[in-house]
Amino acid sequence: MIATANLHASQAGLDMLRAGGSALDAAIAAQLVLNLTEPQSSGIGGGAFILHWDEAARRVSAYDGRETAPAAARPERFLLSEGKPMSIGAAIDSGRSVGVPGLLRAMHLAHAKHGRLLWASLFEPAIRLAEDGFPVSPRLHALIKSDPILQRNTASRSYFYLPDGGPLPIGYRLKNPPFAAVLRRVAQQGPDAFYLGSLARDIVAAVAAHPRPGDLTEQDLAAYRAVEREALCGSYRAHRICGMPPPSSGGIGILAILGVLERFALADLRPGSSGAVHLFAEAGRLAYADRDHYVGDPDFVQVPAAGLIDPGYLRQRAMLVRPDRSMVRALPGAPAGARSALGADASVEAAGTSHLSVVDAQGNAVAMTTTIESPFGSRILVRGFLLNNQLTDFSLVPDEGGKPAANRVEPGKRPRSSMSPTLVIAPGGAFLMSVGSPGGSAIINYVAKTLVGVLDWGLDIQQAIAAPNMGSRNRETELEKGTALESIGGALRAMGHPVAAVELSSGLQAIVRTPGGLAGGADPRREGVVLGD
Repeated sequence: MIATANLHASQAGLDMLRAGGSALDAAIAAQLVLNLTEPQSSGIGGGAFILHWDEAARRVSAYDGRETAPAAARPERFLLSEGKPMSIGAAIDSGRSVGVPGLLRAMHLAHAKHGRLLWASLFEPAIRLAEDGFPVSPRLHALIKSDPILQRNTASRSYFYLPDGGPLPIGYRLKNPPFAAVLRRVAQQGPDAFYLGSLARDIVAAVAAHPRPGDLTEQDLAAYRAVEREALCGSYRAHRICGMPPPSSGGIGILAILGVLERFALADLRPGSSGAVHLFAEAGRLAYADRDHYVGDPDFVQVPAAGLIDPGYLRQRAMLVRPDRSMVRALPGAPAGARSALGADASVEAAGTSHLSVVDAQGNAVAMTTTIESPFGSRILVRGFLLNNQLTDFSLVPDEGGKPAANRVEPGKRPRSSMSPTLVIAPGGAFLMSVGSPGGSAIINYVAKTLVGVLDWGLDIQQAIAAPNMGSRNRETELEKGTALESIGGALRAMGHPVAAVELSSGLQAIVRTPGGLAGGADPRREGVVLGD
């Protein structure tokens, strides 16, 4: 079974599974198609985090394909001359926002460990679709139509808009021969075809040619390496929950929310009730306070990851949750291994991301979240693919009162992420679930909501995904606009919650093993599709 954000991607992955491919093979083929059919969200110009479950070894592996800052990057990268941060829009619409892409290196590293089909064969569905064309989806059309920046880039304008300047209409058959040619080269030569030579030169030239040029070099591209890291795992009501370690804050954030909630009998509360939302939001406040303060690239800052998810520490944090009153804003705690001399973070994480989940016939599973950051990334199009704006995930302000932010810009550093690919292992050690979502910094809440829905409330995976989104990122208590949750706003305000009804457009994809076989779920808020045999 495979669950992705697009029918064509799900079909490509299923074709690999039917050909005897592994879950990892299917994930790669699907991701390459997503680059084409959902270009606003992910692609080879961006990065990814990959979790892999090995059924035979009963082991979780984690692969970090997060982008890196150029060697010339400095902490004041996004500051204006008077010392104030530039607007997030100006930061995104610049060559300065582009980090060294990591997706291809990460997929290649994981494929060497877990692939069964030939690397080149995984590119065939995307190449075929790029040459033959695919119909523009309603979501892609709407995003092209509403984007205020995309037309400013000459290459992007010629690809995404009609000659009269109008957005590509729904159903328009969009072909991408330059991207097909890039894929053919990478299929035949491996990732070096991307990171070295003429393609690398074109990437560097496009970044330098922007009206607000960046400083990416060919040496930066050549030096990039994906990293295999140890998955971050903890327990929740006898289940083992595994996520990505730093530089992702997803694993820490989800385990922190669940660790606080474990003190409370959520199963006794009705989903969507004011009591349930109150507890979930308060747990989120505590988790995001720690996430914002402590998490950055572990090669540059000492992240107290073990301390932040320690059950004893989380029990102490849970004592701050009052059953009848919101704390409104949480302060960071003092976990074991923490450094005190850190400043406040000022980062803005956009929602241009995609997630896919796969389980193969042997029971191996993948949870892969992949991104170019904002919708359409930096809007810089090179040979048919978009470059990321991932460096705007760094804190735009490098320090506070002389104390450096853990997530400030530094050369070669990976920006903090909220991407949260997650694997759940049932009591006894069998695979239970693969889940993840796009959604910027709200991803942590989206995934945690889905886990609570399945593990506490016994919802099936589609019900858990479709349930209204909620939570707090240590600001307002957010309720998904246009859902039944808006009706409990008054009750939450009576408990002191600052409440905001907002668009919370998750894109959750998940697969759960049930007694009757695999069950998949795709978020009705987007265009996801689940396929399987």
